[in-house]
Amino acid sequence: MGREVTMGRAVPIATIICLLFASCTNDSESDLVEIEPDKSKTISYEADIRQIIGNNCLDCHKSPPVNGAPFSLDTYDRVKDKVENGNLITAINRQSGEPAAMPPTGRLPKATIDLIEQWADEGFLEQ
Repeated sequence: MGREVTMGRAVPIATIICLLFASCTNDSESDLVEIEPDKSKTISYEADIRQIIGNNCLDCHKSPPVNGAPFSLDTYDRVKDKVENGNLITAINRQSGEPAAMPPTGRLPKATIDLIEQWADEGFLEQ
């Protein structure tokens, strides 16, 4: 004799499973810890920032942009412009789930965000 699951029991179980999946994000407590940037290392676009942008932004922010991205981040000048005007820093500092948080796949680690901010603070060295 098989056990039958009644509809009354299946709905709460399905609800719990859905809530568990909906509450998952890429954010972690370690991303919230402030890590002091290594000021002894000079940050440049070619050595440090280009790879971050390539791995996390260019799926949408290529030239021409796709998936609703409003601008391209495919060159040094374009990335520098978006960091200088604050758009990129604001977007990557938002928490996952907030409107316009970037990248949409999950928040970058705090150390990566700090590296981009250090690059700006040091004057946007290209090479």
